[in-house]
Amino acid sequence: MLVHVLLYEAGTESEGIHSLELKGSTVILMFQDRDDALRYCGLLEAQDFPTPSIEELTRQDIETFCIDAGYEARFVEKGFIPSNDEERLMISPPLSNLEVGDWQNKENCNNKYSSNDQLEDIKKRLENLL
Repeated sequence: MLVHVLLYEAGTESEGIHSLELKGSTVILMFQDRDDALRYCGLLEAQDFPTPSIEELTRQDIETFCIDAGYEARFVEKGFIPSNDEERLMISPPLSNLEVGDWQNKENCNNKYSSNDQLEDIKKRLENLL
C-alpha cells in the first residue's frame, strides 16, 4: 500500500521527514489520501513553517524506517476524524513547531540522533526509501 509522507529538502543531503513529538515519542504521519497530506502542508505553511514536499512511498518502507529509527508510524486514513487532542495533531499541526533550519547542527531539538554518524545513517535510510 502506498502512503504519503512529508519530506523536507527531498533528494538532498539535508533531507528530513516531518515528525511530531507526542508524549516523548517521535511520530511520523503516513497519509492514505494525498489531499489530506496537501491540506496538512498548507496548515504548516500558514504557521510560517517550511512547506514539505509530499512523497509517495510504501507503508511497509516507512514503518520499517520508523522501527529502525526508534520512531512511531501513525496511519491517517482518508476521512479520519480525531477523538481526542492527540489524534487532532494527525490532521492539524500543533500551534508551535520546532525550527528545521540547519536541523543537523542543533543539539536542542530533542532529537535522540545527535551525532553525525547517526544522522548519516538516517539520511541513507530515507534515500533508500525513495
